[in-house]
Amino acid sequence: MCARMGAITGKGLADLIRERFGVRWTAFVMLALLIANGGVTVSEFVGIAAATELFGVSRYLSVPLAAISIWWLVVKGSYQRVERVFLLMSLVFLGYIISAFLAHPGWEAVAVGLVKPSFSLNPAYLFTFVAVVGTTISPYMQVYVQSSVVEKGVTAEDYPKTRTDVWVGTVFAVLVVFFIVISTAATLHSHGIHINSAADAARALRPLAGDYAEKLFAMGLFAASMLAAGVLPLATAYSITEALGFEKGVSRSFREAPIFLGVFTFLVAVGAAIAVLPNLPLIRVLLVTQVINGLLLPIILFAVLRLVNNRELMGAHVNGPLYNIGAWLTAVIVTSLSLLFIVVTIFPNLFQS
Repeated sequence: MCARMGAITGKGLADLIRERFGVRWTAFVMLALLIANGGVTVSEFVGIAAATELFGVSRYLSVPLAAISIWWLVVKGSYQRVERVFLLMSLVFLGYIISAFLAHPGWEAVAVGLVKPSFSLNPAYLFTFVAVVGTTISPYMQVYVQSSVVEKGVTAEDYPKTRTDVWVGTVFAVLVVFFIVISTAATLHSHGIHINSAADAARALRPLAGDYAEKLFAMGLFAASMLAAGVLPLATAYSITEALGFEKGVSRSFREAPIFLGVFTFLVAVGAAIAVLPNLPLIRVLLVTQVINGLLLPIILFAVLRLVNNRELMGAHVNGPLYNIGAWLTAVIVTSLSLLFIVVTIFPNLFQS
């Protein structure tokens, strides 16, 4: 939906929110985005720290070097070229597909769980559920995809190629996640292993990589975290400068777009600084930041749905009936889940029999 809005209107998501909903609503949405994106930027640098520590490299060395590299590549270098390198490294996650089969899970249980998932009102279960939703439909993704479509100059005529790109990327990502769930259930959960570190999580790849599981996992985690640590501050910079009407764009210099590059630089610096705090519980930080994402997600989803169904704005390119059913159902479920998590957290004994 965001890619379509970018192609049809030629404007970013924050631009449209400001034009259609006014300054107050824009300020509220931008604050939500800043909190969510700031938190997840920290989690990406935490991911870099966790990955490099598996290679025996201290976070106090790796995180500052990563932050400087990301800043330099985006501000001074060719981001597109670097993006391709990180995406290539992220193909490590395809190893989970092989690992899932080598771990010999109960495929009958997988099939039943796929069509009849379990649910619990246990606070820990809901915490993890919201975190999974938060990292799967992250608010920054909606902002970034629309801004990137606009910056690439995609038009209504070019949109079919972009739509294919979005669908293929989404299906591919969810397929990988599906096998991550299976492989971790078959290797970690079945043996009662609790994930307290990146090394614990890496054991899910042991059926494929054996003693090299940690290194393989570290490579994929490092690539994914580096890529997202560049994209997240960019998405935030796009949204804030669009909302305020300032000049923006990766190709611009500091003199041409000081607010855009200033926001990007600030988020990279702060994210890296927090990630190297002594005794920071890395896995816990990763989970908490994604929960924040999940709780703030409904704000963005409802704004997107209001905009994409505006005929004055989108003309014949508004959502069709089936598309709307799926989109509104997603928004309602995510919102209900967030509210349920808040209620259970505040009143832990409310649903206990």
